[in-house]
Order: sequence, then C-alpha cells, then structure tokens
Amino acid sequence: MQRLESRHALLTGAGGGIGLAVTEAYLAEGARCTAVDVAAQPGPALASLLARHGDRLAYLQADVTRLDTLAALVDGAAVRFGTVDVLFNNAAVFDMAPLLESDAAMYERVFDVNVKGMFFVMQAVLARLVATGRPGSIVNLASQAGRRGEALVAHYCASKAAVISYTQSAALAMAPHRIRVNAIAPGVIDTPMWQGVDALFARYEGLAPGEKKIAVGKAVPLGHMGAPADIAGAAVFLASDESSYITAQTLNVDGGNVMS
Repeated sequence: MQRLESRHALLTGAGGGIGLAVTEAYLAEGARCTAVDVAAQPGPALASLLARHGDRLAYLQADVTRLDTLAALVDGAAVRFGTVDVLFNNAAVFDMAPLLESDAAMYERVFDVNVKGMFFVMQAVLARLVATGRPGSIVNLASQAGRRGEALVAHYCASKAAVISYTQSAALAMAPHRIRVNAIAPGVIDTPMWQGVDALFARYEGLAPGEKKIAVGKAVPLGHMGAPADIAGAAVFLASDESSYITAQTLNVDGGNVMS
C-alpha cells in the first residue's frame, strides 16, 4: 500500500539533505511532489529524481523570504498536480556566534528564513486548503535546538522554538477544518550542512575540524548521528492517515537526546 497515493506534497528546502530524502520517500509512497529550493536549477541528486519520476515530480525555484511570491508559488504548484494537501516545510539556514558578537544581520537572516518564511509558506498552503474544504497535513521542521538554549546558537535555537510554537497555534486554528499541523524536531543529522556547522564550532570552541561532529555523534544515546532517511520515515507517518489523530505535536527524532 502506498500511504500517500493521491496526495500532492509541496516540499521546501528540497535540494539536498533532509528535504531531498523526504522528497524521495514521498515519491516512494505514491505522492505527487513539488520540490522547492532557492537554486535556479535542481542539483544532481534532485535532477536524477526528476528524470526517474517526471510524471509525479516538479521543481520550482523560490526564495521563501520573498513573501510577495509565495501565493504564486503555491498556486503554480497546483497547476500541475492540484491543490497542495501536504506541506513539508523544511527551508532553513544555520548560523552561530558568541552572544555578544551576534549582530542584527545574523538575526534577520535566520529569522527571515526559519520563522517568517516558514510561517508564510504554511499560511499560503493553509489558505487554499480552507478555501477548497480539503483536509491536509502540514509538517514543519523544527529542531532539538528549539527545545533549549545554547550559548553560541541563540538565534537558531530561538527560531526553531518559534517553529514549535507556530505549529501548536496553527494546529488549533486548523482543527475545525480537518487540517493537521505537526512538526519534527531532528537531533544531529549527518547532512551537508554539518560541514559548515562543524567549521563554526571549530572556530568558536577552538576545536580541530571534524572534532565537534564526532563528539556530538558519540553523545547521542543511540551512539551515532542520524541520517536524513531517519527523518523521512517520520515525515511520511505525519503526512499519512496513520497519524490521523495526531496534531499540534512536535516529534523528536534525535536518537534519545531529548526525552519528553
């Protein structure tokens, strides 16, 4: 049984890492997918998926911080595959600095993508679901960083805490419309982004390159970093009817780092 057959999923930040893995998993479960990323053209891995699934996969370039373009983005996706009834709201950026060195430019960049972009993409999808009377499922990507503060990562932690809060508020607002809104809070996931994260920790904590990545993997109760496919399984579950009585929740997928 293909759990997402007949559904149209819009996925932001789909060019690599978690977004790419979830796109592949949604396709495997029968969904029609519109993959969205900021690059003008899809990268090699996503282009390969397009070559194999061109009848059920489309690519759209978009910058989620361009709020005036988001309605057209969602409407454009619907032209080919119909109303978007699953959103994997994944586009995000990471940055860090000591608290007293963190400036307004860093704050604005992180919050523009991780909070403002996340919220208004979600709003655009929800507005069209409500207008058509269709049920749907929103899956926002939070983080274990949204569960706590970190001295060097103040803006990113706060931005992901906002994702959790907006998920709860949206779920309550959309419950009468049969639209579920949940989030996933990954732990440390081995994606290309971690090369940059590791370099920043090396700079501010005086570590050798690669040392932070090894340390955080060993600190996970299960003993290793997660893989993008670990998030994909949860994303399929939350998009499918198997989670039909779940809303307003943030699911930790982190190897045991956060217990709740």
